[in-house]
Amino acid sequence: MAGNDWINSYLEAILDVGPGLDDKKSSLLLRERGRFSPTRYFVEEVITGFDETDLHRSWIRAQATRSPQRRNTRLENMCWRIWNLARQKKQLEGEQAQWMAKRRQERERGRREAVADMSEDLSEGEKGDIVADMSSHGESTRGRLPRISSVETMEAWVSQQRGKKLYIVLISLHGLIRGENMELGRDSDTGGQVKYVVELARALGSMPGVYRVDLLTRQVSSPEVDWSYGEPTELAPISTDGLMTEMGESSGAYIIRIPFGPREKYIPKEQLWPYIPEFVDGALNHIIQMSKVLGEQIGSGYPVWPVAIHGHYADAGDSAALLSGALNVPMLFTGHSLGRDKLEQLLAQGRKSKDEINSTYKIMRRIEAEELTLDASEIVITSTRQEIDEQWRLYDGFDPILERKLRARIKRNVSCYGRFMPRMAVIPPGMEFHHIVPHEGDMDGETEGSEDGKTPDPPIWAEIMRFFSNPRKPMILALARPDPKKNLTTLVKAFGECRPLRDLANLTLIMGNRDNIDEMSSTNSALLLSILKMIDKYDLYGQVAYPKHHKQSDVPDIYRLAAKTKGVFINPAFIEPFGLTLIEAAAYGLPMVATKNGGPVDIHRVLDNGLLVDPHDQQAIADALLKLVADKQLWAKCRANGLKNIHLFSWPEHCKTYLSRIASCKPRQPRWLRSIDDDDENSETDSPSDSLRDIHDISLNLRFSLDGEKNDNKENADNTLDPEVRRSKLENAVLSLSKGALKSTSKSWSSDKADQNPGAGKFPAIRRRRHIFVIAVDCDASSGLSGSVKKIFEAVEKERAEGSIGFILATSFNISEVQSFLLSEGMNPTDFDAYICNSGGDLYYSSFHSEQNPFVVDLYYHSHIEYRWGGEGLRKTLVRWAASIIDKNGENGDHIVVEDEDNSADYCYTFKVCKPGTVPPSKELRKVMRIQALRCHAVYCQNGSRINVIPVLASRSQALRYLYLRWGMDLSKLVVFVGESGDTDYEGLIGGLRKAVIMKGLCTNASSLIHGNRNYPLSDVLPFDSPNVIQADEECSSTEIRCLLEKLAVLKG
Repeated sequence: MAGNDWINSYLEAILDVGPGLDDKKSSLLLRERGRFSPTRYFVEEVITGFDETDLHRSWIRAQATRSPQRRNTRLENMCWRIWNLARQKKQLEGEQAQWMAKRRQERERGRREAVADMSEDLSEGEKGDIVADMSSHGESTRGRLPRISSVETMEAWVSQQRGKKLYIVLISLHGLIRGENMELGRDSDTGGQVKYVVELARALGSMPGVYRVDLLTRQVSSPEVDWSYGEPTELAPISTDGLMTEMGESSGAYIIRIPFGPREKYIPKEQLWPYIPEFVDGALNHIIQMSKVLGEQIGSGYPVWPVAIHGHYADAGDSAALLSGALNVPMLFTGHSLGRDKLEQLLAQGRKSKDEINSTYKIMRRIEAEELTLDASEIVITSTRQEIDEQWRLYDGFDPILERKLRARIKRNVSCYGRFMPRMAVIPPGMEFHHIVPHEGDMDGETEGSEDGKTPDPPIWAEIMRFFSNPRKPMILALARPDPKKNLTTLVKAFGECRPLRDLANLTLIMGNRDNIDEMSSTNSALLLSILKMIDKYDLYGQVAYPKHHKQSDVPDIYRLAAKTKGVFINPAFIEPFGLTLIEAAAYGLPMVATKNGGPVDIHRVLDNGLLVDPHDQQAIADALLKLVADKQLWAKCRANGLKNIHLFSWPEHCKTYLSRIASCKPRQPRWLRSIDDDDENSETDSPSDSLRDIHDISLNLRFSLDGEKNDNKENADNTLDPEVRRSKLENAVLSLSKGALKSTSKSWSSDKADQNPGAGKFPAIRRRRHIFVIAVDCDASSGLSGSVKKIFEAVEKERAEGSIGFILATSFNISEVQSFLLSEGMNPTDFDAYICNSGGDLYYSSFHSEQNPFVVDLYYHSHIEYRWGGEGLRKTLVRWAASIIDKNGENGDHIVVEDEDNSADYCYTFKVCKPGTVPPSKELRKVMRIQALRCHAVYCQNGSRINVIPVLASRSQALRYLYLRWGMDLSKLVVFVGESGDTDYEGLIGGLRKAVIMKGLCTNASSLIHGNRNYPLSDVLPFDSPNVIQADEECSSTEIRCLLEKLAVLKG
């Protein structure tokens, strides 16, 4: 807000009116409201801290009114606006307080239940202060940050890394990313995060033991941005004189741009959510192809899998979680800024309701993505302890107290009963220092331009100094976007109202780039106008610089200029997550004044090169700046401390800690890749069809159950083998099958005759199809599913007979229910090539080799999705949750949710919902499980009459990605048929590289029963504008379906 002097004028107007308002003189508004004291309301509601920018504009208009009567009327109406706004704010604050109280109760209850389940006695480490003083990765947080402090230590570590050849994938989706000449400050999406991820990629690419680093981002081919952002691949330059030891054809750091979303449009990050699946599919394709290339170069012919996938910000974290699940590799996450923290700040301002905030920022989708990253991440990297203690603690999926208990139990090798918590690692960002030479001179000792053979001054110096009447005074430098949270207005006011500071120093504000204030966003332009008005108010002309343009390459020269004048760098932000600019300034010899909220506290503890201030205290800011500018000895001491300790924030040391964290993760990759070369000498004689026959022989002899997981038929007296023996034999058969399939070198599509011969061709059948149709219509078997399947079959009858099109049934049914459905409709199991059952908890293939049991379970799929599966501990907690859900309106308090043991499987716990309209929404079940550190995916299905709980990274859409990874099924050749609504995993089926046909009129009941209480509306995440998504009319015929497939270019017209 541009000052509070309007308050004085307003109070004077109230005094002019007098203690009471005469009825004849008062406005109609006041007479309708009854007795009213404007003074009391003003003092209670405004003086207590309510701040609203538009009220200041109203006061400007009122002050410009010459008529006293009109002026007082305007101010009187303004008082009512204040009252209404303050009332709204109090209401929002009350709702927030209730939410926080409820959250505390839920967390405490969940913590008690989790501890009760973990029946082992707590160790002293779990109870005492020792654990409280430990970071989540076991290091002490007292004193300075634990970082490398000697060249010898680094050299020893480098020697240990030699011989490793790691492949690392980084993801940062939004903003404009390129390796050089980054347009930082161009918009709110192209800021410090862009600089961080590019420099991290370059630094990792130069580290010993790292062969290749891919930074995945969005390809933007838009006329409104530079052409370089449309290039699919860019080699990021790395330092060749550093630590890098591995050089090869594909080694180094690369920026890989994946096309997704509108092809010729640059859109803000809030609009990217519907296109995340498209990015995931494109990134999956790139990683698989690159793994094969690296395998030929450094992997002896076997794919080189990424050692980790690292997501940056919520959108990339969501993508990294899906990729991590699809590839079965470890995931890391860095939040940069967090949604729950931003939501709390916006609610505290009282200007928008929660619904309005969500509409603008898609904040609830962002928060759910961040919760998913906690479910999926091995390590969450933060810049400071403050981020862990004050921001991550707001999330359901992270509880510092429960995390310490779990960590202590793991150290004691005691079971956690299916509970998992990501490790929090504090690794401050690094910086490149090798090219920095701190300036040792000052303005008095320099001459102009190129006299005496000196190098000409950088152009940006002249651009800044033209603002100053005395450019030799020390420069106070602030480098930030014109964002209200950066608190630049308080800085300008502190400078303007401190006469000694104005006499001793100049102020330079580097606030991004702009051509025209009117073309800036409303928030940024309002703040910039406010600063310009304050400059005019305090008559700061000749003392404040605010250049319109600067390049990223100019920033070092700006730091050098400030150091040359013996100036100070200031970061007055209300909250600063880290404060990378503080490290940059220190590297150039600039002392700092910084906010005491957030990362600067940790930076100051290490560097000891300045002062910390309360960003809300204008006088404290002025005093700290004046102290550093006036006291030359203090200035020199702070400068020397910063230069001495700055190496502790170098990129090599950051990467050393980073790679050490990755090394601590349990290696994961698809299991079948580990088994390909186990028995190479037999691979020539083992064929997929032979292995398949072995499987069926075993399944017949062992009475292999339909669900492939459980054999509850205990009446069979001849079933004498131990279950583990049976399972082991079955897995060995599947291993043999997999080896034969992967060793097969034939890539050609089978002929029509071979396809019609059950004994010929590849297994599974999806490997020989040109297109795959996935039927994922979530209707009852008797109502809409049967009719939909028959219509789709009829629409492509010719192609189906030829064998060029195969079918997959993706459903919430288990395999027994699927078989009953097929029998009731007179269908053959081989009508479908694969069956995704239990909402993605199981995967089966059809086969011609056994009439008794035509389904073959993919056990590798189970090993692929079992990451963080809670097993029996999860099941017991779910049963307890189900028992707590009772019908309060019923006479007997009947249970609404009951366990369905008959339909459950090893990787799918099923529950019946007796009254679908009364069960808590899926988001509540997810919250309950997350609070207890149980990671799972709860799918409400079959119109809300069933709940399937499966592994956290399992789903029907992820099963399709698995089929691509496992058998090479081209995702762009998939067509998914869905209803108008569906199960709670419905959104994952629409989007991506695959095409989707939405059959209107089907599954409409699910919209209200299942999706009525979502965290965010489906419209926020479904890409209805995608050319790959098409809608079929209600009661459409098979002919109409064929026409739609021709529009999608799946069939030829």
